[in-house]
Amino acid sequence: MPTADQIAPQGPTVLHHLAFMTGDELCIPIFKRLRQDGTLYPVDAPQGQGDDYQGGQSSQDSSPIDRDPIERDTALKIYRTMLFTRVLDERMLAAQRQGRLSFYMQCTGEEATVIGSAAALQDDDMIMAQYREQGALAWRGFSCDEFMNQMFGNERDYGKGRQMPIHYGSRDLHYMTISSPLATQIPQATGYAYGQKLAGKGQCTITIFGEGAASEGDFHAALNMASVHRVPCIFLCRNNGYAISTPSCEQFAADGIAPRAFGYHMQSIRVDGNDVIAVYEATLAARKIAVETNQPVLIEAMTYRLAAHSSSDDPSGYRSKKEEAIWRDKDPILRMRNWLEAQGWWSEEEEKATGDQLRREVLESMKRAEKLAPPALDTLISDVYDTPTPLLTQQLEEVKQHIRKYPHAYPKGAASMGFTAQELEDSRKAYQERQQRMQSHQPVDGGQTS
Repeated sequence: MPTADQIAPQGPTVLHHLAFMTGDELCIPIFKRLRQDGTLYPVDAPQGQGDDYQGGQSSQDSSPIDRDPIERDTALKIYRTMLFTRVLDERMLAAQRQGRLSFYMQCTGEEATVIGSAAALQDDDMIMAQYREQGALAWRGFSCDEFMNQMFGNERDYGKGRQMPIHYGSRDLHYMTISSPLATQIPQATGYAYGQKLAGKGQCTITIFGEGAASEGDFHAALNMASVHRVPCIFLCRNNGYAISTPSCEQFAADGIAPRAFGYHMQSIRVDGNDVIAVYEATLAARKIAVETNQPVLIEAMTYRLAAHSSSDDPSGYRSKKEEAIWRDKDPILRMRNWLEAQGWWSEEEEKATGDQLRREVLESMKRAEKLAPPALDTLISDVYDTPTPLLTQQLEEVKQHIRKYPHAYPKGAASMGFTAQELEDSRKAYQERQQRMQSHQPVDGGQTS
């Protein structure tokens, strides 16, 4: 049993009158570094001052760290990755609307949170994401072709066509494959970070999730285990205002996600999730805490999902155009562009040239991925057992027999078995003819057919 001193090393405050606490005594501030116009906040700006504060010494006139909070090359890579992610999202949503892709989820509006945090990590730190963090994978070097191969599930897809689009993963880039069930990656991150602690190589894990996922029991179990076992894990919550259609005000009554860390004796910070410099610096500091002291950290990034929840969602049913317009004015990409231009590191000409180049790259890559064959049908039963069991082999043969009978209904599977386009067309016509013959027989005399 732990002693009272171990539970409360500083000693509890003793009261002699009845008093309850609500938590309102603590109000967590939002860490900001960059205004929307691209200027940095003065280093001595008092707590509570917003964009209107003009007093004090400008951070551009103080220490070198404040003058260039992110090195030039790192800043430009972050910005180009943000632009790539925005272009990828726009083009792939359009592809889904054209029927070329079954499903898509955008990162639009949350690029600073996702990419700014990834940029603050070491390349061998593990990332366990939710499903809107393609920017983090792009930061690490996942190519446009690799994104496309996964989304179209072709023969070069690392997942062999078994996952929905946007369920990326890369062992080489230390990015755990996305899993559809909500919040499962959070306790997995705690366990992985515990292994990193035992390995002693100075690595950490970051797990990224939405505030809706923080309502799952997995979130609380993960934070408790991480704190008890002191693991190098960063819990990054993208508080984008909505759990699909449920606004934050209907998800929890307390002051957001950040205060929950204190229930597990964990350090916590709330940042402006549209401020890429604030996110970068907060994650950099959180990583230092995690790897040097083996303590978990919770970061709550306040941002906004400018796009729909997914290609299956229509946000007009639960939020107004006026609300969206307010947040479009806080676009994290525009904010960083303003800062880069103020530094003399970016120009209008570079913006246009980069945008044109990225759009060409995405479209050309998509066309290549669409033309590639699907994974071989035999891969359907691989990767589970070293040698497929007799039952799996039997089931695969039954699938093949069914496809041979109706190849037009399974064009990808039939193509992987060697059926030609002409054979698929012949099968389709033969099936239609059979259907027409069946429909021509009209029921008579109590349902009997002639």
